[in-house]
Amino acid sequence: MKIAITAAGDDLHAPLDPRFGRAARFILYDTESKEYAVVDNEQNLNAPQGAGVQSAEILSRSGAECLLTGHCGPKAFRTLTAAGICVYTGLSGTVADAIRRFESGELGEASGADVEGHWQ
Repeated sequence: MKIAITAAGDDLHAPLDPRFGRAARFILYDTESKEYAVVDNEQNLNAPQGAGVQSAEILSRSGAECLLTGHCGPKAFRTLTAAGICVYTGLSGTVADAIRRFESGELGEASGADVEGHWQ
């Protein structure tokens, strides 16, 4: 399974970025091969609007099946779930911490957005 994790850095030891749409990067992690790739999200860092929807589209094109993040707004959440991407919110720590918690089954899938739109 390919999961996406919002990241403030370029590797598994990077801090998890609490924002989805304006996350600095996404780490795409394959739970089977244990390999990962970094996807830059620079174009959405300072977007005046639509950062969450555009970021969701990036993840959809990347083949991600799940997202691990700190927070996700309503438009992004709808776009992600419409693309078949499950969302897990409320995470903190490092990217590796989030992956470990996901793989151990500690996380509960989000049923909706956990912040209002344009949250920064």
